Amino acid sequence: MSRLDELQVSAWRRVLATGADNVQPLMDLYRPYVDGLENLPADGRFLLVGNHTQMSACEIVLIPYFVRKTVGKRLRPLADRQFGRMRGTQRHLMEAFGGVVGSPEAASALMRANEPVLVFPGGGREIAKFKGEEYKLRWEHRAGFARVAIAHEYPIVTAALVGGDDVYTSVTERDSLWGKASGWLGKRLTGRDDMAMPILRGVGPTLIPRPQRMYLRFGPAICTTGPPGVAADEWILQVKGRVQAQLEGDLAELQELRARDPFRSLNPAAWHSATTAETAAVR
Repeated sequence: MSRLDELQVSAWRRVLATGADNVQPLMDLYRPYVDGLENLPADGRFLLVGNHTQMSACEIVLIPYFVRKTVGKRLRPLADRQFGRMRGTQRHLMEAFGGVVGSPEAASALMRANEPVLVFPGGGREIAKFKGEEYKLRWEHRAGFARVAIAHEYPIVTAALVGGDDVYTSVTERDSLWGKASGWLGKRLTGRDDMAMPILRGVGPTLIPRPQRMYLRFGPAICTTGPPGVAADEWILQVKGRVQAQLEGDLAELQELRARDPFRSLNPAAWHSATTAETAAVR
């Protein structure tokens, strides 16, 4: 990185830090539902595993905010490898935010430094949701996050987010004519066959996003220290399975909670009756 790039990253880091320190009024206005903060290890040594939503900016803002507020450390997101091709301001912003291009080597370096790390195993392909894919994980055979966490005996905490897939409604299915054509075009443009784009609508027939409350839950920490007598490859699959099951369970519960929350569409008239972690616990 050149000296000029370093100066620009440093400047953006100061801007982002100032914004993070003054975002509380915005949180008070939108009042996201958050529970499980007590599950974040106080030493900041953990791997957060989350789900991407169609409004991916939500998880990129909310999760680091609450980690920083709770344990006092900057969260280090592992970005999809396609972001490694970014240059200029976009690259500077990602680095100022603390993001690094995801790879086993980058994750290992952060874990050796005992930093809190964030990963979305579904990557960028999990953002575009076709009809019926809302809050579905698209991990397939990706288990690298479990492998690197086990190698460093890093506890894994799940971060389930609901709300981002309700901002838009997909009107096409993945196996529709549009879905297949979009997949073909995405492969021609990016070289990847998992980057198809659905047709979406927001408010009415427009692409104006619908106001939606966000629901975030940090699950209990999952130990990655292997038990005796279990083969390494088998333990990786077991950890991945436990993480995926916990995240899917929390996503299902948060959707149920959202369905009965009168403030789910950020209706000002329902602000004082919004569901909180305390009220949810007694229902």
